Amino acid sequence: MDFDYSPRQKEWMKRVGDFMEHHIHPAEEVYAKEMQAARDKGNPWIVVPVVEELKKKARPAGLWNLFLNESEHGAGLTNLEYAPLCEMMGHVGFASEAFNCSAPDTGNMEVLERYGSPYQQDKWLTPLLNGEIRSAFLMTEPAVASSDATNIATRIERKGDNYIINGRKWWSSGVGDPRCKVAIVMGKTDPEKDRHSQQSQILVPMDSPGIKIIRMLPVFGYDDAPHGHAEVLLENVKVPVENLLLGEGRGFEIAQGRLGPGRIHHCMRTIGVAERALASMVQRLLSREAFGKRISEHSVWEQRVAEARTNIDMCRLLTLKAADMMDKVGNKVARTEIAEIKVAAPRMALKIIDDAIQAWGGAGVTTDPGLARMYASQRTLRLADGPDEVHNRTIARLEYGKYMQRPRREAAE
Repeated sequence: MDFDYSPRQKEWMKRVGDFMEHHIHPAEEVYAKEMQAARDKGNPWIVVPVVEELKKKARPAGLWNLFLNESEHGAGLTNLEYAPLCEMMGHVGFASEAFNCSAPDTGNMEVLERYGSPYQQDKWLTPLLNGEIRSAFLMTEPAVASSDATNIATRIERKGDNYIINGRKWWSSGVGDPRCKVAIVMGKTDPEKDRHSQQSQILVPMDSPGIKIIRMLPVFGYDDAPHGHAEVLLENVKVPVENLLLGEGRGFEIAQGRLGPGRIHHCMRTIGVAERALASMVQRLLSREAFGKRISEHSVWEQRVAEARTNIDMCRLLTLKAADMMDKVGNKVARTEIAEIKVAAPRMALKIIDDAIQAWGGAGVTTDPGLARMYASQRTLRLADGPDEVHNRTIARLEYGKYMQRPRREAAE
């Protein structure tokens, strides 16, 4: 095994790292001021000017759509090559968007490229690739346990040359963005088929009559603007049949193709978040004194810092392993590793962020060091793209399968 980054990875890491250092990090204060000004005016759902300026610099530099592998529209990176770059982006919340690598657009672009018709790609994929519009993914519903996607009740019914959609969705990420022009909606086209053939996915323009944004959902009290998550009502929303993705009953197939890469991207960024929290914790410990010595010299903090470094490095190795397997054997074979890191990474990050908050004391729960916002986001990840329990169920069943396939020994043995 070679645990070092390849020369190609190092080259890309330098390019992204230099951009982060010279452009992204210096923009953090500007971003915060622009968002605060928008909130003061009563509307934080804006196109943030500084992010748009960053995009104008990133795209000519060739730092655009880096997430798309095996695609003429991407940078030609594998999942393994993209992993450390995504980690770098995780250091700053808006960095991914500056490179046109932010969710849910990334997953939606992958869906459109893999499963979209030429018409769908021309109408929706091209402007997404160009960063001209944003999109949303509407899957989760408030009335059912959406951790089991077969529970999804939204109806997509064929009526002549159109489909009529009725249902209520929530945690519809990206709906608050004024550039959100299209949503991929998952619902049932035929409740009489077997459980995994009832669902379909369809492209719904956000300006379609019958779409109503009920509310933007708070996350631990944060509005999560300018991106945000909405509760959306769809009442007799009519879209043409050519908006259906792949075909009726193919919803689960599309979802699996979408969620595998999406999960690993979240985990990559989570490593970056944990590194940022650890740096914040260490800097605070080195800058303060209590009981006659620097706080960093108290043994309890040595233990916490050491455990944080160990756990970050372990999760990074598991993330890289999962990414490498996705490249070599595909998402289905790598599902154990994907599920493992989906559980492990947010838990690891939450522990480090919690310790960092403790190191900062009262300041840690304010907005000043950004740790409270980090905690809210990472805690949410333990539910996003499936809760821990679902991923652990997958891991356990695959583990059981190893032994169920083995012949039992005779009692005489």
